[in-house]
Amino acid sequence: MPLATLYTRATGLDAPAVTIEVHLANGLPALTIVGLPETAVKESKDRVRAAILNSEFEFPSRRITVNLAPADLPKDGGRFDLPIALGILAASEQIPMDALDQYEFAGELALSGELRPIRGALPLTIQAAKTGRHIVVPKESAAEAALARSATVLAASHLLEVCAHLHGHHLIEPFENNIDPSPSKESFTPLDDEIDMADVRGQHQARRALELAATGGHNLLFYGPPGTGKTMLARRLATILPRMSDTESTETAAVYSISNRGFSVDQWGKRPFRNPHHSASSVALVGGGNPPKPGEVSLAHNGVLFLDELPEFDRKVLEVLREPLEAGEISIARASHQADFPARFQLIAAMNPCPCGYLGHPNGKCRCTSEQVGRYRSRISGPLLDRIDMQVEVPPLPQQELHEKRADIESSATINQRVVKARQQQLERQNRPNAQLNNREIEKHCSLSDECQQLMTQAVAHLGLSARAHHRIRRVARTIADLAQSQSIEVAHLSEAISYRRFDKG
Repeated sequence: MPLATLYTRATGLDAPAVTIEVHLANGLPALTIVGLPETAVKESKDRVRAAILNSEFEFPSRRITVNLAPADLPKDGGRFDLPIALGILAASEQIPMDALDQYEFAGELALSGELRPIRGALPLTIQAAKTGRHIVVPKESAAEAALARSATVLAASHLLEVCAHLHGHHLIEPFENNIDPSPSKESFTPLDDEIDMADVRGQHQARRALELAATGGHNLLFYGPPGTGKTMLARRLATILPRMSDTESTETAAVYSISNRGFSVDQWGKRPFRNPHHSASSVALVGGGNPPKPGEVSLAHNGVLFLDELPEFDRKVLEVLREPLEAGEISIARASHQADFPARFQLIAAMNPCPCGYLGHPNGKCRCTSEQVGRYRSRISGPLLDRIDMQVEVPPLPQQELHEKRADIESSATINQRVVKARQQQLERQNRPNAQLNNREIEKHCSLSDECQQLMTQAVAHLGLSARAHHRIRRVARTIADLAQSQSIEVAHLSEAISYRRFDKG
């Protein structure tokens, strides 16, 4: 029967299933690919023909029709080369087709028949494992694919290896990954030996705010004159965050796998730290393109998005952050494509207090007028600022304190131990960090005593806080209580949380 059916998957986080049907018919020799193929897929006919001939198989001199179903799903990339080539060989009875339904295939073919790596191997393997089929991928993509622990991954380097396996002549052994897919939550692994919280002199309130942000997953804004350590502090947040869980690691790796950057197995279990330049466009920040690719907010999923010089970003670019900050995901709609990407990131931002940067500096060299300061700060809209839990000043340090060497300065490893302990307490209590609590969970886990409620009422009236800011203060207070190993929120915890809303005080 000159008809072969194989299975593969399209690109994307959900890796939708694609059935490849290859039919041979009499007529003038031709190869036609249907099923909404994009340019890279249409060009596969030439790669497939050369790969089959150079692998010393016979390319059928018949009318070949390749159907990629479903027909209304756009297909892109070179991942369909391998299943198309196998379908042609099976339809022409050069390889057996009785075992094809047990596998899913993905791989780009070189003209010599060698297999080249593909993008999106991890989400493809995760979805394939749910069907119970084995997945055949290029050897260079096998380490990434094998991170899906429930899957059976077969790694091949040439079309001939796959054909020999299907013939039963030389079976491909399942690929075994030596990377532990479940990093311990208690372990501390420094991301960079040259980056440590022990490098930070002074700035006790900023250090405290950074520890709270790491513990509860809160958004944080540092503001102060140039050279006070705002960027230095922000870059050290990643060194005190807990290691990612197995689920978080898989989610983040899957996003990188389908992005233009790709995923390296060396990054498994490490929280991402993204630092886009202030000239970045809104598409670069939230994602886009055709087909849509994840942007910086998705690449920072389960990690940190650091925006330095926040007011220098275009205001329209900053406004696109409002939805993902609240929802934890981003939906990108285009005329022919629609994609949903996760975007549960922690926003850390830094800014100067005025255009020249020296407002309030002891040297007194700031000459900015109140109107200039107002215009500068108005580049950050109220709704966006409302979504930032803590706004902390980073003042200039006295020269004596800057050069003072103290033995009691805590390292990242020491702070990380407290962070991990408090974060574990949150997960046991509510199965999520405090920053992600919804309104109903806030009422349950962040309840206030009568004295605390009176203080909160006064703060709302005096500062003009919104309901969102009210809830964010209670979340931060819950995190402060967790670090203090307190079962309830005390007045001191709530007062400290309110003190971090500096911009609400005007």
